[in-house]
Amino acid sequence: MLDIKFIRENPLLIKEAARKKRIQFYVEELIDADNKRRELLASVEKKRAAQNDFSEMIASISDPNERAVKLLEMKNLKSDLSKEEEELKKVMKKWQALMIMVPNIPDISVPDGEGEADNREVKRFGTPPKFDFTPKDHVTLMEKLGALDLDRGVKISGFRGYLLKNDGAVLSFALWQYAFSFFLSKGFTPMLAPVRVRREFLVGTGYLPQGEDDLYQTQDGEYLSGTAEVPTMGYFADEVIPKEKLPLKILSFSPCFRREAGSHGKDTKGIMRVHEFYKLEQVVLCEASHEESVKWHEWLNRNMEEFIEAFNIPYRTVVNCGADLGLGQVKKYDVELWTPSEGRFREISSASYFHDFQSRRLNIRYKDADGKTKFVHSLNSTALPTPRILVALIENNQRADGSVAVPKVLQSLVGKEVMTPSD
Repeated sequence: MLDIKFIRENPLLIKEAARKKRIQFYVEELIDADNKRRELLASVEKKRAAQNDFSEMIASISDPNERAVKLLEMKNLKSDLSKEEEELKKVMKKWQALMIMVPNIPDISVPDGEGEADNREVKRFGTPPKFDFTPKDHVTLMEKLGALDLDRGVKISGFRGYLLKNDGAVLSFALWQYAFSFFLSKGFTPMLAPVRVRREFLVGTGYLPQGEDDLYQTQDGEYLSGTAEVPTMGYFADEVIPKEKLPLKILSFSPCFRREAGSHGKDTKGIMRVHEFYKLEQVVLCEASHEESVKWHEWLNRNMEEFIEAFNIPYRTVVNCGADLGLGQVKKYDVELWTPSEGRFREISSASYFHDFQSRRLNIRYKDADGKTKFVHSLNSTALPTPRILVALIENNQRADGSVAVPKVLQSLVGKEVMTPSD
């Protein structure tokens, strides 16, 4: 959420942000609502003060007739006040609804574009492997390895259900262990985060109201989060963080749930896009400085690149265009891994920064050196998404006989150098 003072002083910036992000938002409607809110608020406060004055005045009047006249005036004032308070409630509701729809301002370096096809490549690592055979897809390879069972997964969970077993399960645990070791060496504090979260934290992080269709809701009105970013940010809500503790660097792990409502017909087979998965997330809270945000954004994304480089998987990094940014994101990088069976790069992680967009909504603050209270800046990045990472890892390390080489950094954790077909 942006400061209403900033919005009123920079309506053209808000218009341009909405255009660049391809978000339908009319800043004039918000300013009109804010004008009405201010007008009513001033009137209500004036009438409340007058009501207090009447109460003191009536208490000092001894003449019954004069007292009756003042009581009638007070009754009329109270009636008018009640009507305006009700109108103010309606205006406030509209104002608040519009405020949470205001898009954050994209960084000037964010390219214009209509969607992910317009994201701009900024880096490439490694060379896609050249096989002397036709490479198989991850489903074929993992089923031959006895590592994946989609049929029983669907039987148990329905569409997009899956089961990882044998080497598939061992490899997943090995990845989690290696990732914890790798990212904790960067100075992160580990956290196991709850997946069941309140609506206010999804609104606070910017996933609601736009992402409602992609979330699972529980019978009691709570939600299952699609990323540990949400509960991690919720952890600090309504708190003032000592400045000397900034930056805070949290590595959070949780199960994640997404309905994939907007991906009908995409990746319907395999484990690229599933409803239930596990993810490690990097979260940083830093001082309210654009330079600090940029610095930590580059750092977070580089962490993920280094992690992928340890497996020697070819990847590219893209900067997302405006239309591929969320409501609150100032800038975002995606890291995409080479997928041999498709002959293209597929997204594995996103690194974003938000300035104080999330912290204003969640009321996460700190006091600067002058004692002034400020909202922190927030950033996050994927650290490890499973099972999605298995797609590229398996396909890039396949051999002609259907076996799959285990990356060196995982061999001691998996207990073997090569995974071989089970039949």
